Amino acid sequence: MWRHRDFRLLWLGDTASNVGSNVTAVALPLVAVTVLDATVLQVTVLTAAAWLPWLLVGLPAGAWVDRLRRRPLMILCDLIAAALFLTVPVAAVLGVLTIGHLLAVALAAGLARVFFETAGQVYLPSLLPPERLAAGNAGLTATRTASYVLGPGIAGLVAQLVGAVSALLLDVVSFLVSALCLRRIRTVERPPAAAGRPSLRREIAEGLGFVARDPYLRVLTASGAAANIGLTGYQALLVVFLVREVGLAPGAVGLVVAAASLGGVAGAVLATRIGRRYGTARAMLIAAALTGPPALLVPLTDTGGQWFWAPLGGSLVSFGVAVGNVVKSTFRQTYPPRRLLGRITVSMQLLNYGTIPLAALSAGALAGLLGTRPAILVMTGWLAVTPLILLIGPLRRRRDLPLAATAT
Repeated sequence: MWRHRDFRLLWLGDTASNVGSNVTAVALPLVAVTVLDATVLQVTVLTAAAWLPWLLVGLPAGAWVDRLRRRPLMILCDLIAAALFLTVPVAAVLGVLTIGHLLAVALAAGLARVFFETAGQVYLPSLLPPERLAAGNAGLTATRTASYVLGPGIAGLVAQLVGAVSALLLDVVSFLVSALCLRRIRTVERPPAAAGRPSLRREIAEGLGFVARDPYLRVLTASGAAANIGLTGYQALLVVFLVREVGLAPGAVGLVVAAASLGGVAGAVLATRIGRRYGTARAMLIAAALTGPPALLVPLTDTGGQWFWAPLGGSLVSFGVAVGNVVKSTFRQTYPPRRLLGRITVSMQLLNYGTIPLAALSAGALAGLLGTRPAILVMTGWLAVTPLILLIGPLRRRRDLPLAATAT
């Protein structure tokens, strides 16, 4: 797989883009908190804005991706995102940066991300044969998870030295690197069939109907959506919590958030081994168990040497998330009919990612009502019980997930 030139280019571009995006994931809230003195609710609205496009255009995006060449679309999305994030340091230099500007950038960049991620999931099977998809997903997930470690650390360091606004320039460069790598891929992408296509509405309904009827896709979608409520809820409050409740400096915040992602690197590396050793269905159950209860360690974080609970709990959670993402992504790319892949992907992500803005806003409202620490406790408590959802479906009776939809 690593000798595959075009996969290496895809991997390099994806790695650069994800490092930049995870710099922004910490730098943007730090800009809001330290530069614009934003409230907790405003910071959580910022998180919600980045994920709201999944609810607004997620379903038609899947149908459009099934109609378009994926690589040119991904390059266009990279260039748009680079231009959007460049406006933030420019506005700061001109003295006109506002919370409204940050919200607009987060919303528009989130829109580009919907198309980029959907196209990326569908594009990988164009580069790799089915038997290499698990290894390809594991490689992409490993470096993507490593970016959760590297990105926040860089963001905290740059914010400490030259200010949080300057850290966003790294994300601009990362999108340009991603676009360049995608441009250099030589594999000729097969054009989607154009003749005899039904209407956009019927194509959307076909993808939704397949997910709703299939017992495996249905339970994986419901579980992911429920878990993202708790996961995003506490993460949307984490930067504010570490700065204002625990009293950490921006550099220390970046290090804590980075350390909380270390387990995800190990999870991505070990995911395929766990799937082979215990079976892919059981690997999903193991991943869910690690994603849930360990999150309850995060709200124990406090001053006086008690800062380690956040990275410890976060590492266990990120390990489970990484294992689950590798197994689920490979299953989603190989299980359904190829012609429905974009629509099935986005139908699942509509619920998985569509809960994220609602979770962020709910977390902000809870923090305003109860305080930041109790709000994080509520969100991690919810996350702790979500693994039970997977026991409702057929996974508990199987060792491995089926290889094709006809198996059901």
